[in-house]
Amino acid sequence: MSETIEFINIKIITEAKTIKSGCLQVNNGKVSVISDHPIGGADSVIDGEGESWTIVPGFIDVHIHGADGHDVMDASKEALAGMAARLPEEGTTSFLATTMTQSKQNISRAVKTVGEYMKRQKAAGQSEILGVHLEGPFISQEKAGAQPLEHIVPPSIEQFDRWQEESDANIRLVTLAPEAPGGIELIKYLSTNGIVASIGHSSATFDQVTEAVQSGARHITHLYNQMSGLHHREPGIVGSAFLNEKLMVEMIVDHVHARPEAVQLAYQHTKADRTILITDAMRAKCLPEGTYDLGGQNVNVEGNEARLPDGTLAGSILTLEQAVSNMKQNTNLKIEDLVRITSTNAARQLGVEGRKGSIAVGKDADLVLLDEDFNVVMTVCRGVVTHDRRRDTA
Repeated sequence: MSETIEFINIKIITEAKTIKSGCLQVNNGKVSVISDHPIGGADSVIDGEGESWTIVPGFIDVHIHGADGHDVMDASKEALAGMAARLPEEGTTSFLATTMTQSKQNISRAVKTVGEYMKRQKAAGQSEILGVHLEGPFISQEKAGAQPLEHIVPPSIEQFDRWQEESDANIRLVTLAPEAPGGIELIKYLSTNGIVASIGHSSATFDQVTEAVQSGARHITHLYNQMSGLHHREPGIVGSAFLNEKLMVEMIVDHVHARPEAVQLAYQHTKADRTILITDAMRAKCLPEGTYDLGGQNVNVEGNEARLPDGTLAGSILTLEQAVSNMKQNTNLKIEDLVRITSTNAARQLGVEGRKGSIAVGKDADLVLLDEDFNVVMTVCRGVVTHDRRRDTA
């Protein structure tokens, strides 16, 4: 049995309301009590008196390839465990292990490893893997970005089913190009089977996106990047993302993948109800500048940029904590909206809102304690204090 933790004198953003100075108790990995007065009987107490702290739901990253020297395509349980151990430092309490365009055999190994890891991942104390985000290989050659061209293949229900079986039915989100032969058919199949179909790495026209949405697509992969842009005679995927309210929209807010004004423009259209912050991070996140591997390609990391030798962006080294800070600067982000774009929207999109994405009695005790500038002070993963900045920096 895990210890009972009580937070007192802290602002709490609950599923139903905001409590300006409340108390929250965690027991057996779940939120057990929420109150406006002390509860008592806890093994440990965290007092926010005089600290301007706020408790929000743990962040959910639906698009992340790697961190701290590890990558999902390493296809090893050690890599997944390394990511799961490091991500709570930025407030991430759960994530989708994201693959990339590689050989069919390499993707098979990666998704099989994730499925096996999920059966045995620790009950608490680390960021939880919620499934697989299959990014590629069903994408456009014209919008490949850092995805290797030689491994791109047309969308295939048969191939998807093979990977889904190997993952133990844990693929939850698929990025694909709807204009590719077989794209619409795969979108319909994914939608029918409760899997999120996402439009990305695509040259689709506005009309093709409309058809994809009518067929069940509900998601946009990293807005602006490697997709048809906004033009006044052809609004493309970007225009569709702005206008189609059925689409949830990922954004990498590192000021590299999209400049601040572009983030502001998008957020004016998608608002907090349709935005999901992601990192699209690769293995160099949390590590020094240098050269790192991404799917057999060298990636040069300098400053806050990760690029192939030809200058192509190759994911990011962004943390969700930094993404939140950037959004706050770009949009004057309110705390209630922060909860939506870092947690609630992702949980609903993945169908795990019954236990993730908001703070309510009975839900997983995935919690992040923020200071007044939205910096992460503490992260709790299913009832276990996994990261404590006060302790780790002492």
